[in-house]
Amino acid sequence: LLEDEERAVRLGVRACDLPAWVHFPDTERAEWLNKTVKHMWPFICQFIEKLFRETIEPAVRGANTHLSTFSFTKVDVGQQPLRINGVKVYTENVDKRQIILDLQISFVGNCEIDLEIKRYFCRAGVQSIQIHGTMRVILEPLIGDMPLVGALSIFFLRKPLIEINWTGLTNLLDIPGLNGLSDTIILDIISSYLVLPNRITVPLVSEVQIAQLRFPIPKGVLRIHFIEAQDLQGKDTYLKGLVKGKSDPYGVIRVGNQIFQSKVIKESLSPKWNEVYEALVYEHPGQELEIELFDEDPDKDDFLGSLMIDLIEVEKERLLDE
Repeated sequence: LLEDEERAVRLGVRACDLPAWVHFPDTERAEWLNKTVKHMWPFICQFIEKLFRETIEPAVRGANTHLSTFSFTKVDVGQQPLRINGVKVYTENVDKRQIILDLQISFVGNCEIDLEIKRYFCRAGVQSIQIHGTMRVILEPLIGDMPLVGALSIFFLRKPLIEINWTGLTNLLDIPGLNGLSDTIILDIISSYLVLPNRITVPLVSEVQIAQLRFPIPKGVLRIHFIEAQDLQGKDTYLKGLVKGKSDPYGVIRVGNQIFQSKVIKESLSPKWNEVYEALVYEHPGQELEIELFDEDPDKDDFLGSLMIDLIEVEKERLLDE
């Protein structure tokens, strides 16, 4: 029965849309976990509302003097629960006093989140949110007394895909101090707060040292030599596309929420950057180095290609040339 179901999934869905358990043998299905989340969803929503009002709201107020009267007037995450498309449990390169899980999550919610800034008589809100990404859950330290786990830490390994349907966003961006922002910049800011090394840590026992879990010491430093690329596509065209030109390539390098951008090399399909970056590494099992190349344009930059390197491979080889 399971083989028939997997065959049907493979035939009926495009490869890029397949769940992680189809592609990766070490990623397991977890329908029992989805049933559990569905049953717990009303209580998860209560926790999320508390997080918005007690953590996010004070942080926003303190971030800018113009936002000192910011408040959430309504927080309703919706009835549609978060879905877990696959679970990976790490058994190697893991401390004996911790359990590491990677959850492939997908949330498509018709939520209703309303906010108000009384000082400027401004109201805005969110009608729907989509979040897709890999969420890491760490259970540590494991202890010999109930509940057997001292604390729970949650974060994204890399920037998740987030789509938000706003209401009144133009009113919000008219406020002094916010008029330089845009929808894209706001999404980047939200994403960065969800990505490693930022994390949500929930203590389960009173004796746990919460500061060490919330602000862990980096496990190492990754040095990145961003040297060159070869045989890139020519994205620039002339005479309405009749004449093919070259590209003005630059690179964006990500490790967690640490982002580096290279200089732009004008009119080259084999650019040489010869730049060096250093990034802190907090979680090497499952964490990756992401490199994306773009062609700089006056309106919208064109995508040229990407590369992802698992930091476990870097740790094994010590020096990796890709």
